[in-house]
Amino acid sequence: MGSISDRVAGAANSVVGKTKEAIGKETGDAELAAKGAAQDAKGKTQTTVGKAKDALGD
Repeated sequence: MGSISDRVAGAANSVVGKTKEAIGKETGDAELAAKGAAQDAKGKTQTTVGKAKDALGD
């Protein structure tokens, strides 16, 4: 993936993860909340990778 693709995918995963986590907490679904938190972390990592690729010139 290119740096922009990583950053876009990371942002999308982070938003979806935060949404899942909030829904899981609101409904008492601990499994959904945990999956959401993991997806948010994955998204943040992807975004960081994209930023690093930008800094290195891809």
